[in-house]
Amino acid sequence: MMNTLGLNRRSARTRRTRFGAAAGLAIGGAMLAGGLLVAGCSSTSASSGASSEVPAAVPSAGAAAVPAPADHAAGQQVAAGTTAQLAPASDIIYTAQLTVRAGNVSSATTRATQIAQSVGGYVSNETASADPDHPSQATATVQLKIPVASYPATLDQLASGLGTQLSLQEQAQDVTEQVADVNSQVASYEAAIAQLRTLLSHAGSVADLLMVQNQINNEESALEAMQAQQRALSHETSYATVTLTIVGPMAKPAVHRPKAPPSLAGGLGAGWRALKVTLSWILAFLGAVAPFAAIAAVAGYAVYRGRRWLIRRKPGPQTPRPAAPEN
Repeated sequence: MMNTLGLNRRSARTRRTRFGAAAGLAIGGAMLAGGLLVAGCSSTSASSGASSEVPAAVPSAGAAAVPAPADHAAGQQVAAGTTAQLAPASDIIYTAQLTVRAGNVSSATTRATQIAQSVGGYVSNETASADPDHPSQATATVQLKIPVASYPATLDQLASGLGTQLSLQEQAQDVTEQVADVNSQVASYEAAIAQLRTLLSHAGSVADLLMVQNQINNEESALEAMQAQQRALSHETSYATVTLTIVGPMAKPAVHRPKAPPSLAGGLGAGWRALKVTLSWILAFLGAVAPFAAIAAVAGYAVYRGRRWLIRRKPGPQTPRPAAPEN
């Protein structure tokens, strides 16, 4: 009986050892497959970028031999300029800040919303400030999300179709590498989870089941975080963000000035201003305390003189007279 129990325990330990080794090999294989997938994605993106650049750089012989009409050629040039600006082979986040002065802020805001919606965009945020007594000083700020394909034309329409353009700032951030990295990590997590689920179906003991299930839960949590980042990047690269500020005829637009880097002159100026503010507060404190200090000084002096007067008026101790000598 003891020999049978010993053999059963050794066989159970052997099964656990084999399963642990198989789990390690499967996880290692999943990591290797993820690495190969990342390398394949990088090489594919590089080759696709190269292939997309060749036709734009080298025109075909047929296109060079057959002349196009003037209007058609002009349209081709505009399209080529737009393509170069948007760079469709890359993942770029476009943002712009536009300030326009309009005669009627409310009508201009409605018009801007209609322009964005006509190209498939939408309003993500809107704030307005208006005074009924001074309608000409009203202001409104609208944040528009515009599809990237329609971004240049829509921005031109907003700048010229709402009123007088006061300022325009545009930014472009290339996130192609970040998007490729997030996509590769999502694919790696999905492959690892598939391998772990295969191992889970062959688990032989409760401890092995719990170990594999815990690993699956960790991988799924990481996958959900990567997928959320992937969706956010996809939305940011699909829609350009235009912050439109509309001001009335008499309103003063806010001036956004870039911050200058710190310098010695700036530090000296800041220190001098701080010193002046400190001295002003000290003088103000002394001015507030001075009346009370004067009253306290007069009262203290009166008490001191009174004590001195009382001390002088107080009779001193009488010294006994010496006794007369007896004859």
